[in-house]
Amino acid sequence: MQYRSFGKLDYKVSTLGFGCMRLPLQKTDGEPDTTKIDEEESINMIRHAIDNGVNYIDTAYPYHGGKSEELVGKALKDGYREKVMLTTKMPIWMVKSIEDCDKYLDEQLQKLQVDYVDFYLLHAMGKERWDTVKKLEILSFLDNAIKEGKIKHVGFSFHEEIDFFKEILDAYDWALCQVQFNYMEDRRWEEEIKYAASKGIAVVVMEPLLGGKLAANQPDDIKAEFDKTDADRTAAEWALRWVLNHPEVTLLLSGMSNMPQVEENLKIMDKAVVNNLSAKELEVINKVRDIYEAKTKVKCTGCNYCVPCPQNVAIPNIFSTYNEAAIYNVGEQAKGTYKRAMQIERDASKCIECGICETKCPQKLPIIQHLKEAHIHLTI
Repeated sequence: MQYRSFGKLDYKVSTLGFGCMRLPLQKTDGEPDTTKIDEEESINMIRHAIDNGVNYIDTAYPYHGGKSEELVGKALKDGYREKVMLTTKMPIWMVKSIEDCDKYLDEQLQKLQVDYVDFYLLHAMGKERWDTVKKLEILSFLDNAIKEGKIKHVGFSFHEEIDFFKEILDAYDWALCQVQFNYMEDRRWEEEIKYAASKGIAVVVMEPLLGGKLAANQPDDIKAEFDKTDADRTAAEWALRWVLNHPEVTLLLSGMSNMPQVEENLKIMDKAVVNNLSAKELEVINKVRDIYEAKTKVKCTGCNYCVPCPQNVAIPNIFSTYNEAAIYNVGEQAKGTYKRAMQIERDASKCIECGICETKCPQKLPIIQHLKEAHIHLTI
């Protein structure tokens, strides 16, 4: 296991963190039930990871329907709590008053069966939630929670447009920021994480495999490009080593769902040092990115100018689902996502071709035609 300095803190952290959002599940009526965790297997996996050097565990209030924190609490019994840094997150979208902050934090500590957490993150921050933080003076609450010993350090996770990232980053003395970063993400993130690191803020990477899309169902042309190198690596290893090639990255989180994934990630971490990829290997990854991007069906930037739609059609979401099906060879998964959009009547079939969206699109996309194409491909 490789270890790196945790930003400004005097702490060495494993480059692999265990993300407890995709734990193995029990089945209901033959289908995996996201609220029913396979406790025995999950505890074995978490403890095996810790026994092999992982010292950072990440969970959150909503994971697994609120059951993840309870599972983590059980896994960290028998002396395992003392071996790790424990992170959970405030469900900021549920906070309506400053009293709610106390309520949720106390509930989380109870679920985790701990007196404190090492890191408490404002979960999935964006402009609207940041407005809530300022309005309710939640940063002052966090300062008081530190004084009371309920949390040791404060951070935030971020999913919104990159332009808003620095405003939050500069607003508080954060210990860490958690961002989505992988070789298919916007390359501007490389500059953002450098900026965070320059301020002594640890950079924790989530979705290094883009929700598993960079590891499963690899298209033949992508595999052929990787095979041009002498390196004998899985798709997951290429992606994880790319993330950890960056010296600004503190650690990456992997949401492991079975023991073989734990074993594979542990092996990769032995090799994933800073600058572990050669110039030739980085060129191969750039070529892979180009191949993936060439599969894009709709050149939508997700600016959201086209919404709200008068018919409530979820235009950017539909295009994202359509693109992912084409790019990452996840057609069945995309169809399932689209089926859920149909169930709530936000699918492309609700389009009445009024054209309002096309007048607002900065890219001048033929949105109506693309919606028709998406509907056909996601329903056949």
